[in-house]
Amino acid sequence: MSLKEIRNFDYTVLLCAKLAETRAFYKDIMGFPLEDDLENWVSFRVGTTLLTLRPRGQDPTGGNDGPAGEGSAAVQLAFRVPPRAIAACRTELVDAGVPIVRDLTDIPRVQHRTLFFRDPEGNLIEIYAEY
Repeated sequence: MSLKEIRNFDYTVLLCAKLAETRAFYKDIMGFPLEDDLENWVSFRVGTTLLTLRPRGQDPTGGNDGPAGEGSAAVQLAFRVPPRAIAACRTELVDAGVPIVRDLTDIPRVQHRTLFFRDPEGNLIEIYAEY
């Protein structure tokens, strides 16, 4: 097998300065089921993929993660929902006190309806529906 034959994306690791707060966000607000819940490694099942959190500065290779950029997202995550669900997702976020960065917006060029907000680490989160 070569690199060109890779066909699966198994997990994403978010580096966290606020692990407990970010864990609560993805568990309680986003409603993702916990897969692993260890002191320094928390994974949520999102379809066939894992969204994993670990403390920034605890690089398993012994390297240095480096500091997070102040006021800057480290990553943008996009989650697709059915078209009928996007308004309900917005309502849940607002009811939970999550500030909306960009409210429901239609993007005809790609036939998406999008909604943007941030997690406790400042990562940009998009929920979108195709129409």
